[in-house]
Amino acid sequence: MSELTLTVIRLGFLAVLWLFVLTAVSVMRSDLFGTRVATRGGPGGRAATRPKAPKAAKAPRVARQRGSTLVVTRGTLAGTSLRLGETPVTVGRAQDCTVVLDDDYASGHHARLFPRDGAWWVEDLGSTNGTYLDRQKVTAPVQLPLGVPLRIGKSAFELRK
Repeated sequence: MSELTLTVIRLGFLAVLWLFVLTAVSVMRSDLFGTRVATRGGPGGRAATRPKAPKAAKAPRVARQRGSTLVVTRGTLAGTSLRLGETPVTVGRAQDCTVVLDDDYASGHHARLFPRDGAWWVEDLGSTNGTYLDRQKVTAPVQLPLGVPLRIGKSAFELRK
């Protein structure tokens, strides 16, 4: 074998070896630090905002207005709020969801919130770990009252005016 051929083979092997090392480091980094979740605005391009000081707990009421806000009370997005309009909201780990969760206990398309008859309803989209409304598992579309915790994976949400 000529010296040139041997040098090209050595350089090719070195390049493949570096590619393997960089891929292994990238995988270890994502396992240690998790994936980044992009901050996205709500419907109409509005940015998510932090809620003001929590109000005193009252008896749950049913939301009758479409101008409600979905507030994340627990989880990686705690403090984030999303103004609800006329369009349904999907929650899950998939990038095409309205609310993207970085949570191992949430499915890709976990749950859907949608307006019906002037109120907001929630339905589980066949998730593995389930969707819970005030400690009750959601098995069919259920009306979402104001102030009642909705748990999806490690995150908790509340519907507020």
